[in-house]
Amino acid sequence: MKNGFDDMSKNKPSRTACKVALAIVALGAKPASQNILLPGIVQATEAMLVASGAVFSRVVRWHRSSFTLSIYEAFDWMLPGEFKALAHRKAFCEQQVRYSIGKGATQALVLGAGYDTMGWRLAPEFPSVNFFEIDQPATMYQKIQGVEALGTRKNLFLIQEDLGKKSLKETLMSNQSWDINAKSVIVAEGLLMYLTANAVEGLFRQCAEITGSGSRFVFSYIPSSSDGKLDVGRWTGLMLWLQKAMREPWIWSIRPDELETFLKNLGWTSLIASEEINKRHGVEFFALGQKID
Repeated sequence: MKNGFDDMSKNKPSRTACKVALAIVALGAKPASQNILLPGIVQATEAMLVASGAVFSRVVRWHRSSFTLSIYEAFDWMLPGEFKALAHRKAFCEQQVRYSIGKGATQALVLGAGYDTMGWRLAPEFPSVNFFEIDQPATMYQKIQGVEALGTRKNLFLIQEDLGKKSLKETLMSNQSWDINAKSVIVAEGLLMYLTANAVEGLFRQCAEITGSGSRFVFSYIPSSSDGKLDVGRWTGLMLWLQKAMREPWIWSIRPDELETFLKNLGWTSLIASEEINKRHGVEFFALGQKID
């Protein structure tokens, strides 16, 4: 296990990536989520899941049903607010990417992209911006099949790489389309909790090394409790066991009041608004860093 990245069933597509995408489909059937979900994201996610071969069309139809929605909501007791928080998380990340592009970013990178459709949807809208996605080979292989079926974008680059074997810096430096001097925006949505502490620190350092002045890092994270242990609420022990059983364990967390210092030591300054510092969305917090020049 090189670079501290956990082996998340590397020979199989990520179950978590599929689960998140299907949750977005289910949220599309929830009236209260309509003002949170971004335009076109539900339809694009449905199409990507089927075109990639991740699920059959009947599974997508089932997730649109009120019955499935009731199941999601029934299980929300374990992680209160987590279902709806997925819509907020997608919206936060895309809004920050759009803001960064508006401020001059010419590259966007999504780490652990799964079946996320942001790059595929935004690439035609911003033809002068290059969009990159990296995920482990099995998941990205399916994603590539989906994009080829739905329509490729000349400024969307899908990279199959096990970052436990090859570092992020090496991966991007070997891609001739990536510009290490360009103002960029990097997204790590629902990813950091699956990595070791060394991997998280290395990730932030490498991202500072391969991006230009003014670059930003958008991410979500699970907080630690006062004793330093990962905290997702009352059922933390059960959730940690379930994630481990799925071979996609949650590992890393940090206390919100320690985040600013953590980022500063790795080349980033925290930009999160003061009112967001203690605002939890489901089990996660959302954060934003800017490269220290």
